[in-house]
Amino acid sequence: MPNLALVRHGKTEWSNQNRFAGWEDVALSDAGRAEARSAGRAIVAAGLAFDACFTSFLGRAQETLDIMQSVIGDATGPVARTWRLNERHYGALQGQNRARAALEHGNANVAAWRRSFDAEPPALGDDDPRLPARDPRYSGIDPVLLPRTESLRQAADRVSVWWREDLEPLLRSGADVLVVAHTSSIRGLVREIDGLDGDAAAGFRIATAVPLVYRFDDQFEVVARDTLTADWSGRLRAFVNKRKLVRFISWV
Repeated sequence: MPNLALVRHGKTEWSNQNRFAGWEDVALSDAGRAEARSAGRAIVAAGLAFDACFTSFLGRAQETLDIMQSVIGDATGPVARTWRLNERHYGALQGQNRARAALEHGNANVAAWRRSFDAEPPALGDDDPRLPARDPRYSGIDPVLLPRTESLRQAADRVSVWWREDLEPLLRSGADVLVVAHTSSIRGLVREIDGLDGDAAAGFRIATAVPLVYRFDDQFEVVARDTLTADWSGRLRAFVNKRKLVRFISWV
């Protein structure tokens, strides 16, 4: 009965500044590092071990995984990185403060770009130095595949490719897997596992560094879906996350 643990990276310096991160590299804050250690302790307390780990090309997810591994020890298996687990690309909004973006573009537009499953933020221009095709980390990837902006649907769709081609076959083989990534990429995986429609997928949220664990039976049906916490901080983040009334949020 394979297990899949999904972990969103810990809080970052930009979280405190209310800025769009997307594919920009942002370091974890001290609070985020503490959250990552808490996630590692939750995994240990649950008695989980992994045959393989996956993370994105972005430093905040990689740092979270590194810290978790320092707590978990040798029971994590080899690590592979894939760009398909990157956060949703926020296009020209990346790096901007959300409130300032609302003043520039209008709150209704920014709220739609954040919450709607199909709305795309303004795209990066051809000469923008932030284009992923200009980043050496993505030099081996067909530039046609690399986004200039993404809707929630587009981000979920690129993750779905990785699910079908890589993760699902590995789980079906019986491997236990840890994925440390981002809200949008985890949304894409949960959309596949739970069969979410667009509205439900758009409303999906996951707390920072609180493991979400799926257990599958021999027919690859989900038999358990658990949220793991190791301390009051994790329990509080999980509690707040469950009670976010996303459909009623009109401000960015």
